[in-house]
Amino acid sequence: MTETILRVNNIVKSYGKHKVLDGMSLEIKRGMIYGLIGINGAGKSTFMRIIMGLTYADSGNIELFGASDTKSVQEARRKIGQSIETPALYPELTAVDNMKVQAANAGVGNVEITHLLELMNLQDTAKKKVKNFSLGMRQRLAIAVTLVSNPEFLILDEPTNGLDPAGIIEIREIIKKLVREKGLTVLISSHILDELSQVATEYGILHHGQIIQELSKEELLQKSQQYIELKISDVEKSVTILDEMNISDYEVIGTNEIRIYSDLDLVAQINRQLVTNNIEVYQLDTKNQKLEDYFMNITGGK
Repeated sequence: MTETILRVNNIVKSYGKHKVLDGMSLEIKRGMIYGLIGINGAGKSTFMRIIMGLTYADSGNIELFGASDTKSVQEARRKIGQSIETPALYPELTAVDNMKVQAANAGVGNVEITHLLELMNLQDTAKKKVKNFSLGMRQRLAIAVTLVSNPEFLILDEPTNGLDPAGIIEIREIIKKLVREKGLTVLISSHILDELSQVATEYGILHHGQIIQELSKEELLQKSQQYIELKISDVEKSVTILDEMNISDYEVIGTNEIRIYSDLDLVAQINRQLVTNNIEVYQLDTKNQKLEDYFMNITGGK
């Protein structure tokens, strides 16, 4: 059985009268890259800060590396590396010196700083101060700093925010490399689903303080694939006909719509069978839903 790294149950957090998290629950297992997706202000950063002990939940339970009591959870946090909100870097220092400071703060000796900087493609910045780094370089250094303590679990809050396309690609490739080569488990947030779809293996959609849907990589890709949109007068009877045609990869939407994700070349045959069986076909189109459209639809966004 795969080890559970993080399990949270019914987390609630309010600031004054504003409830940021409202019974949030999720589970992250070892080796996952868990993508937490939500619009700005959905509570992603607040949730991450609670996990790190930087703020506290009003109620709910946290289990971290199997620990659930307050003292044990605090000890388990030593296994986490985190970059939440603005990376804590010293602009007047070089990348190497920033790494040394972090190592000293963490009480870690014999850190392979050179190796970590090479991992982040920062090996040629020995004498360059961080204040002269590009945004992408600072983001990569922020991740390198989180790795100083050799963590098992990495928490990254919007690590590609503000980056150009090349920087985004570089960051996500680094994250996948860390999981592949170091065996890390990662929790990563973003407000752009299409961006997360390139790196995460599991997804949780955070809306109004709750996880309203969780999907695997495969399930998410299905949401963006081509499908036949079918609007008919009798869903139940139509489903029977699809089954008789050995079409099984479909989804019933509401009271008069079916989406068919396979057999896209059978549009004419499907239409013929439905009409022959006295089912009125209001619409029959082949469509391709974008991930961002799916995200906005499920969260009721514009």
